[in-house]
Amino acid sequence: MQILKAYCQQKAALVDEALARLVPRQAGYLETVYEAMRYSLFAGGKRLRPILLMAAADAVGGRGSQYLHVACGLEMIHTYSLIHDDLPAMDNDDFRRGKPTSHRVFGEGMAILAGDGLLTAAFEVMLSQPGVEPGVLLKVVREIAQAAGPAGMVGGQAVDLAAEGKVLDADALKFMHQAKTGALFRAALRAGALLAGGSNSQIEALTALCRTVWPCLPNYR
Repeated sequence: MQILKAYCQQKAALVDEALARLVPRQAGYLETVYEAMRYSLFAGGKRLRPILLMAAADAVGGRGSQYLHVACGLEMIHTYSLIHDDLPAMDNDDFRRGKPTSHRVFGEGMAILAGDGLLTAAFEVMLSQPGVEPGVLLKVVREIAQAAGPAGMVGGQAVDLAAEGKVLDADALKFMHQAKTGALFRAALRAGALLAGGSNSQIEALTALCRTVWPCLPNYR
């Protein structure tokens, strides 16, 4: 357990350093929107998704720390989803991780823009990943885009929103959680293996593992 904890702490530190570099503070007209982006990005997240990406790359014989741009892009997408999830029109949460949510600090409009900024900048960051064949990188980014879009996180949130005040049956509840949360975990594992040149059987084994393990992760949001 101590080895696993040390591994996660080391990888999380690498992600924090890379995010600080890839999403720097800005001055002038862009100062506020970048401040809002960074407020949520550095609000104490566990960095589980980028850690899983790097762990998957390590597991298939690669070196996960090579792929920090893609790993950081995943964390930026996750953070955007939290900002939007907390909005009054969605879950209407005032606190996350013990801190006021983005819309409580910066206002609803700026929080929406901060989320939009993180989502779009994530793809720019991922596509700037050095040392990966363009075809492989496009495949990875497509995998992540599908997990973040209407077939993944967005679709899961849509089901959650439509279910307000209703009782979901087991199938709908399972779909909602798999799409809203599980999709990005699955994409993290598959992306890490793809980046490191994993075989089809290795990629599918990691996908199957994700279906079993992700519901057991504590506080995964």
